[in-house]
Amino acid sequence: MKILSIETSCDETSVAVVEDGRKVLTNRIYSQIDIHKKYGGVVPEIASRNHVMKLPYIIEEALEESGLSFSDLDAIAVTNGPGLVGALLIGVSEAKALAYSLGLPLIGVNHIEGHIAANFLQHPDLEPPFLTLVVSGGHSHLVMVRDYQTFEIIGKTRDDAAGEAYDKISRVLGLGYPGGPAIDRAAKKGNSHAVEFPRVFLEKDSYDFSFSGLKSAVLNYLNSKKMKEEPIVVEDVAASFQLAVIEVLVEKAIHCALEQKVDKICMAGGVSANSLLREMMQEKAKENGLALYYPAPILCTDNAAMIGSMAYYNYINGVKSDLYLNAVPGLKIGSR
Repeated sequence: MKILSIETSCDETSVAVVEDGRKVLTNRIYSQIDIHKKYGGVVPEIASRNHVMKLPYIIEEALEESGLSFSDLDAIAVTNGPGLVGALLIGVSEAKALAYSLGLPLIGVNHIEGHIAANFLQHPDLEPPFLTLVVSGGHSHLVMVRDYQTFEIIGKTRDDAAGEAYDKISRVLGLGYPGGPAIDRAAKKGNSHAVEFPRVFLEKDSYDFSFSGLKSAVLNYLNSKKMKEEPIVVEDVAASFQLAVIEVLVEKAIHCALEQKVDKICMAGGVSANSLLREMMQEKAKENGLALYYPAPILCTDNAAMIGSMAYYNYINGVKSDLYLNAVPGLKIGSR
């Protein structure tokens, strides 16, 4: 089954064709990073306008690269939430128009479930159940994937997501946008124990996350240094901040996997491409007899291939959408 999928939830315009939920025939991504960089973050209106301009051409490129035509497709899939409402509407409108004009089934896909499904593309033999750490600019979740349609949130952020904290700290350190890769690069040159920032674990046995306190601690440290006219070693601050984030993510994820009695743990989302997170999670997973899975970096960022994978499992389990499908910016995992 060949599914053409569309992803426009934020600032990437992406179109893919995925076969049977596991094989990527093409995955075209147009990134707007260079456009939004000057603003220090994504400007929703600009993102939407660029989706409008680029999406038709990227659909053409995807079909050309895959060697397919519209007549070869079996379904159309699209991210309908969560995300920026204006950006989502561009993709949803295009997908509905294609499905209607081609007489093909329409499949709405939850963006976070799509991130989880990216692991199916990278690891064709991976099967549920498993625990997934979803870490991105908007989400920090621990999700128990019991089967292809059952997602149970064990923990989530109570304030800032991990990627959001990275972006904010990167901005105040003058490292630019996007913050994740910038801090990861700077941290490699710094001393991760130069500043002992707090690790926030919340209540005992809680699997929720909180990064606003850590963000405030970094800001207070920087302000204190400036007031005292003391030098700030940006690389040391970046490394110390990153270690404080990663230690919490790894410890909670490993403990949760053991409590859930699963032998597989997956990572997904943009932050899952972080080099220290991969290194520390691999080490702790091995120590605890857990198999670790994560996608290639290109599948960690927002992309349509992951949406095509999840769409396949929605479709074969009878989950389809009608032409009343709408964008839902706050769509919850497991919601349809």
